[in-house]
Amino acid sequence: MIHDSSTNTSDGIRITWGAVRQTLIRPYPVTAPMILLVTLVPFYLVIAGRARGSAVHMPEMALDRLLPLTPTWALVYGALYAFLIALPVFVVQQKEMIRRTVWAYITVWSVAYTCFLLYPTVAPRPDTVTGDGFAVWGLRFLYDADPPYNCFPSIHVAHSFVSALACHRVHRILGLVTLSCASLVAISTLFTKQHYVADVIVGIFLALAANAVFLRNYSRTNIPEVDRRLAPVLALCVSGIVGLGVVCFWVAYQLKAWG
Repeated sequence: MIHDSSTNTSDGIRITWGAVRQTLIRPYPVTAPMILLVTLVPFYLVIAGRARGSAVHMPEMALDRLLPLTPTWALVYGALYAFLIALPVFVVQQKEMIRRTVWAYITVWSVAYTCFLLYPTVAPRPDTVTGDGFAVWGLRFLYDADPPYNCFPSIHVAHSFVSALACHRVHRILGLVTLSCASLVAISTLFTKQHYVADVIVGIFLALAANAVFLRNYSRTNIPEVDRRLAPVLALCVSGIVGLGVVCFWVAYQLKAWG
């Protein structure tokens, strides 16, 4: 006989690991807005290519000049952003809440794209990244993967905060944790010289506006208690997957160094 391990919550609701496993592998409903959201992503590179050949702006403040380039923040940037992208897929399970979250993302991306076209910007990156080590290698990888345009507002920051706010509707404490993660992502964009302070501020404002329109008026009473109780456990599972990804990234760095 196979026994399914479980945990008991303070109010007697039983959370089985089978339920967690089933949630992790459940089929995810694909809707037209989701397809629209995915089709928006490639335009990021198209707009960046357009900015490459046009006049670009640098909305630099005095604080931007005071913040040093710190490669270690590239690891925070990559790991926490990956965590925040993946987490709502598992934590947000109600059809209406999924629909609202997807439209919040679409709104953020659409407004950001409009700003990119009307006000093209270039990131305050250095010409070269000096030094050695895993963090420096990770920063160079980040620079190679992400073109230095499309800065104002920061989609990474806006997307991170929308994810965190969506999770906050499901579980308050988890929401506070994810909001802290989103704040670290925002800080990391400054210390990796991916964005300016103005980009971060407007990105947060954009996420808050999307939250006000789509998420805040969704009552928490619509969230089944079992889904609320599952949320922190699912977050631990997602963090473990992201952590494994970081380990694989480190192994790739070691193989490259040895090669």
